[in-house]
Amino acid sequence: MNTENQKIAIVGLGYVGLPLAIRFAESDVSVIGLDLDSSKVESINRGESYIKHIEASSIKPLVESKLFEASTDFERIKEVEAILICVPTPLNQYREPNIDYVLETGKSVAPFLGKRSKEPGTRKKLVVLESTTYPGTTDTDLRRVLENESGLKAGVDFHLAFSPEREDPGRTDHSVKSIPKVMGGFSPECLERCQELYSKALDSVYPVANCRVAEATKLTENIFRSVNIALVNELKVVFEAMEIDVWDVVNAAATKPFGFMPFYPGPGLGGHCIPIDPFYLTWKAREYEKHTRFIELAGEINTSMPDYVLAKVADALNAESKSIKGSKILILGMAYKPNVDDDRESPSYVLMEKLEQKGAVVSYNDPHVPVIKPTREFSHFAGKESQEITADYDCILLATHHREYADFDFSDFDIPIVDTRNCIKKRNSKYYKS
Repeated sequence: MNTENQKIAIVGLGYVGLPLAIRFAESDVSVIGLDLDSSKVESINRGESYIKHIEASSIKPLVESKLFEASTDFERIKEVEAILICVPTPLNQYREPNIDYVLETGKSVAPFLGKRSKEPGTRKKLVVLESTTYPGTTDTDLRRVLENESGLKAGVDFHLAFSPEREDPGRTDHSVKSIPKVMGGFSPECLERCQELYSKALDSVYPVANCRVAEATKLTENIFRSVNIALVNELKVVFEAMEIDVWDVVNAAATKPFGFMPFYPGPGLGGHCIPIDPFYLTWKAREYEKHTRFIELAGEINTSMPDYVLAKVADALNAESKSIKGSKILILGMAYKPNVDDDRESPSYVLMEKLEQKGAVVSYNDPHVPVIKPTREFSHFAGKESQEITADYDCILLATHHREYADFDFSDFDIPIVDTRNCIKKRNSKYYKS
């Protein structure tokens, strides 16, 4: 791809869009970050970060060099050669796919796609969807919106492709640059253009036959994790009845150099991918009169884990001649994974909700989430602030294995501590694994 004066737009500056924007800008591609959240736009243009594991030092030099800027004005798509869409794809209240953000973005982008200029060197614009979704979204739903709103034709007047994000917030052994990028195009020419673009910023790309193969690839990756986590969660319950420590078992099995991959149990699933993405395929499969029994069973097991944890909390309190009702309980960790501030779909919210419904007085501690922000399902918790870890509670429940908790000395605490992650090293005499 000719990179002289090359400019792209990235729509959605969240956990996926912001790292991607930084990577392209670091590769001397000018990036316009588009987002409806004006606070994010203002932060970027000041050279600041609003995501804890992304340092401001990785943003500020790019802003100062004019390689990265942010805006709420979608008309600026006129300036760019490619538009990468990184917006949320949640489930609705019936656990059905909600691609409204994708389609609304398509409507915002379409008027500015523009027909191909006759001037030498001018190229058709490229639209790439990165948001996880069901097979057929890109070449059917998004394509229809782009074509209807623009009067143009995909593969003729503009290029269209799907390339799923593989972002893992807080991970240090892999990066946007080093993780191979799967991509499928609406046509061979669309795929070629997509490969050209991403090859500028990433170490390797992996082209597949079409958009639907790429969409199915992302779902398969997350279904694999969901099913295996469900398996080890079920084994945890079975092994506990046999007085066997599931963590000891998994660690021992992981010494086998082939045929086994370790997964670890927990209080439920969190993050924007694993609790949600498998149900995109479940929903789509019904259109073909197919049933995804493994996926649905895994979902049932994983969503039941908070109730298992609550039973453990009740047992721990019962040993102190107390009930959940009226007890003061401190949850350790609101983020869905360790050492980041990402609390999307965190099982900690489910635990907090269920404990409060049973009459507990619930507080939380999280060094990475000082204040709970509004969420779609648990907006009533917004504004709660992280509290100090003390023994002035009836029970402590560890939900997220932040390194701060692994290093914390709980040995003198004379209260029950329920650990769902096998995290705490300095334990007291009333320590329970869950």
